Amino acid sequence: MRRGENIYLRKDGRWEGRYPKGRKLNGRIKYGYVYGRSYTEVKEKLYPLRIRYQSLQRIQGVSAGTFGEWASVWLKEVQEDVKPSTLSSYYYKLTKYVFPFIKEVPLNELTFETGKILLNQLQKKLARSTVLVIFRIVNKCLNRAKKNGKLHANPFLELKMPKAKQKKVRALTLTEQKKVMEIASNEKKGRGIPVLLALYSGLRIGEIAALKWADIDFETNLMYVQHTYQRIPSLHSTKKTQLILADSKTEASVRVVPIGKTLKRLLLQHRKQSKGSFVFSTNGQPCEPRLLTYHFHRIRLKAGLIQVHFHQLRHTFATRCLEARKDISSVSALLGHASTQMTLDTYVDAMLDQRYRVIKELDRMIS
Repeated sequence: MRRGENIYLRKDGRWEGRYPKGRKLNGRIKYGYVYGRSYTEVKEKLYPLRIRYQSLQRIQGVSAGTFGEWASVWLKEVQEDVKPSTLSSYYYKLTKYVFPFIKEVPLNELTFETGKILLNQLQKKLARSTVLVIFRIVNKCLNRAKKNGKLHANPFLELKMPKAKQKKVRALTLTEQKKVMEIASNEKKGRGIPVLLALYSGLRIGEIAALKWADIDFETNLMYVQHTYQRIPSLHSTKKTQLILADSKTEASVRVVPIGKTLKRLLLQHRKQSKGSFVFSTNGQPCEPRLLTYHFHRIRLKAGLIQVHFHQLRHTFATRCLEARKDISSVSALLGHASTQMTLDTYVDAMLDQRYRVIKELDRMIS
């Protein structure tokens, strides 16, 4: 039996009323339901809900598809525009950190308060820099929803994000560096060459793993850095992670690095025992970054260094360049940074010594 206003008498004797919550992602109306023992009871329950969702659709938008449903659509839309490693990062962070809190929340029911709750929950267990990355991804997702007409506005846009402190990475002292280089030079089967390459060129571990002999021109003494090899979370495989060889992450990362005499000699010696097209390989495939890391840790333990990671070799290279009073733009280009400001921000401590020299010279001139 039907009594109008989408109120029905069910076979079980109860009355049922339905109200439109918005539109599903496929455009169909999404309904909500209420139940009662009488027509009047259901009608009274329906009235505030209809008012609420009419206002919600007018203010927030008509899309009542869940955030999880929309995120899946968005990931498919952007997969042609981003690198596989970036897509994998989006998927991993959304499913691991965001979905547990807002996956089932309809898009037009997301609010500023929803964002604050999500932010507070993530801050309890993650570093500030990671929280910032996650919210950048979520905002990209919601901004696309707005662009596609699913939302009138991104409700998370005005959230006050925590300021990420610049994490200081310690460079090796010259004494420590010489000790590491001595041990790396004596490692069997060229296992110390990646460490020496990082110290002489500033390459990232993924760039070292992806380096091919064809990328090195021994006549002009130039090395072309254009690829990276990394392990990323797997999207559809039964395995949790997968290895992927990809182009360097940014335009600035694609660069040409000159080779000094010492590095050239080391690489030429290594080439004699190398097999395949990659400078460092295992069964014809690029050597996995975590294997390079494993050999590095064996070397740094022999050198008596504690809590030092591979990336500090790159930091050490940059610091030595700055200590040699090389101009910041050249160092920035060697590192593959997007801007000189990024280099200055990262290596501010290494520049301090040069500031002392400037003030000392100024004092001498004025006095």
